[in-house]
Amino acid sequence: MAVKLAIVGLGKIAQDQHLPAIAASDDFELICGATFQGECPTGKTYRDVATMLAEEPAIEAVAMCQPPQARFAAARDALLAGKHVLLEKPPGATLSEVALLSDLAAERNLTLFAAWHSREAPAVEPARAWLAGKRILSAEIVWREDVRVWHPGQRWIWQAGGLGVFDPGINALSIATHILPPFLLTGGTLSYPSNQQSPIAADLSFVMADGAALTADLDFRQTGPQTWNIRIETDQGRLVLSRGGAEMTVDGVGQMLPAEAEYRGLYARFASLIAANAQDVDRAPLRHVADAFLRAERIEVEAFHDEPAVPAMA
Repeated sequence: MAVKLAIVGLGKIAQDQHLPAIAASDDFELICGATFQGECPTGKTYRDVATMLAEEPAIEAVAMCQPPQARFAAARDALLAGKHVLLEKPPGATLSEVALLSDLAAERNLTLFAAWHSREAPAVEPARAWLAGKRILSAEIVWREDVRVWHPGQRWIWQAGGLGVFDPGINALSIATHILPPFLLTGGTLSYPSNQQSPIAADLSFVMADGAALTADLDFRQTGPQTWNIRIETDQGRLVLSRGGAEMTVDGVGQMLPAEAEYRGLYARFASLIAANAQDVDRAPLRHVADAFLRAERIEVEAFHDEPAVPAMA
């Protein structure tokens, strides 16, 4: 029998990704939602989570898709009400929030799932398999996109806790922490527009345990075609993931990959975790973001004003 699901936050990511994935899933039945704007396509739409939880006792699980600054309180309420919870990325505004939610889910014997959707990209598992047993010499992340396309007019992303360029950049870090050996930050710079509270670009340096270097070039000011690439040099050849993990080459040769199904994969994983009464709350990507805020140098750049742009082809 399908798990009765509610969704919180019906912004762009929920409309573009979550709702189609839920509709295509045999594991979940969407019965209601809570959002400040818009309407849930199924069942009643509430304007606050507490009312939804009180009036919809049939809910078994909740997908949290609101901005990270508001996620902790809503997720805590859902867990206290006995619901399984999926957290969109980033799973929280701080590491402590995620840790507290994980502890609460464990106490209540509930599933908490930090949904790193980019790990479900077609090339990620093949890349991880290809890298197994090889010595990594160096790695480079170049992740540049246009905030006006992906977050038009969304002020939360520039406020404290909104993460700025790390909202997309954490996708690259979620892939890197999944396919590479452990690494740590050694330095870098965060570029803050003079009129914003979150960085618009980051230039970071990491080192792996054996000394191999990893660099990350993250930028929210890209125009035209967007760039989501990870290049890895090994002792047995070069691996490149492009288009956010949708494509993969080895020494310049394209590899056959499964069809794209990132969010369908997330909901299949969520269903399996619920069935197994298990959690999946990997904090590694968010930990690297926190390290960047702690250790990277802050520099001020020109003011940024968010006028929506025409969507660019990837």
